[in-house]
Amino acid sequence: MKIAVIGTGYVGLVTGTCLAETGNNVTCVDIVEEKVQKMKEGIMPIYEPGLDILFNRNIEQGRLKFTTNLAEAIKDAVIIFLALPTPPGGDGRADLSFVLGAAKDIAGLIENYKVIVTKSTVPVGTADKVKAVFKENTLVEVDVVSNPEFLREGVAVDDFMKPDRVVVGTSSEKAKALMEELYAPYVRSGNPIIFMDERSSELTKYAANSFLATKITFMNEVANLCELVGADVDMVRKGVGSDARIGKRFLFPGIGYGGSCFPKDVQALALSAEEYNYDFKILKSVMDVNQVQKVKIIEKMMSYYKGDLKGKKFALWGLAFKPETDDIREAPALYIIDELLNAGAEVVAYDPEAMDNVERLLGNKISFAENPYDALLDADALIIATEWQLFRNPDYELMEKNLKAKVVFDGRNLYDLHKMIDLGYYYNSIGRKIIEA
Repeated sequence: MKIAVIGTGYVGLVTGTCLAETGNNVTCVDIVEEKVQKMKEGIMPIYEPGLDILFNRNIEQGRLKFTTNLAEAIKDAVIIFLALPTPPGGDGRADLSFVLGAAKDIAGLIENYKVIVTKSTVPVGTADKVKAVFKENTLVEVDVVSNPEFLREGVAVDDFMKPDRVVVGTSSEKAKALMEELYAPYVRSGNPIIFMDERSSELTKYAANSFLATKITFMNEVANLCELVGADVDMVRKGVGSDARIGKRFLFPGIGYGGSCFPKDVQALALSAEEYNYDFKILKSVMDVNQVQKVKIIEKMMSYYKGDLKGKKFALWGLAFKPETDDIREAPALYIIDELLNAGAEVVAYDPEAMDNVERLLGNKISFAENPYDALLDADALIIATEWQLFRNPDYELMEKNLKAKVVFDGRNLYDLHKMIDLGYYYNSIGRKIIEA
């Protein structure tokens, strides 16, 4: 098929590249000329493991192209994906201006039948709004389809190429047949393409992300209770996760969820409910708890340092909101940094991929190290904010040599408690016993 993907952010770039990998001819559109030129040269604008191999292979073989010319991209395309930003607006609701603006531009250019696919995460009713834009601006027949993405940053290529399920919302048999043909190569192992109406498809995405965020938040509440009653959250997690009705994924406690999806999707679903006069109490609690959890580590540090962090120097391992990505959107590390700076502390950070993004955001407010151990030099303590594999088995001797004091505040529970006892650290993690030096 000939396909156009409008938007080359995280979702658009992964979608376009993976669709090209199965033989489709894909043209991706972006309005930023410099970005488009770099992609033409094989330079990816994001970090995503494994994507670069597919990206460069499909560029070299002519199946993946990039342009700023919308008319050129959509002229021969049968299916047009809208993979555009839907950031929270001033009231917290998803801003659809990019999606609806692109729809209007496309409507003024098309000359024959197209399937318009909303790939962006959008509120219930968006497909109807996109249909209305086309009805107002063209006489050409189009079908508008909702096809939400379920990509996890860090494993997005596998998620797209071998999806658990593909959700397609459409009331058109013609569009259904085309989408079924498009996705057939990705579901050969038997995982389903689930067809439904557009509104159900849109709600499915929000409901899935909100449920996962709720699982994370529930376990963080359990972890906080564990600290008060003297229980070990690792043991509780294993006991709970062994129940097949619950499952063991998304039960790891820590310093809250971040990223581009969970925060805005939970908020958007709660606000969408409000539009229908429904008070979604669980989601409001999830948001409240997560906001507190992001800086839980600061509460622990304040207790240890008796309320005074001024003049202290802290090493921070991890800046991305999760490992295997350079995405810092709503990253708990940023909230921790903000609290530390406000308290008069100094921060030296290391992250394998996200330091450039944080430096663009914060400038010289904090320092950056070339490796994890340089960040520790003369630091009063180490803070762990992202569970990169690199941090799981550190050189403990070098840690001890570089740190001013053997103090670790671990927001991701990376280390074994008995190991930290043997090494003589003060070790404070989430939902587990505090190890006193």
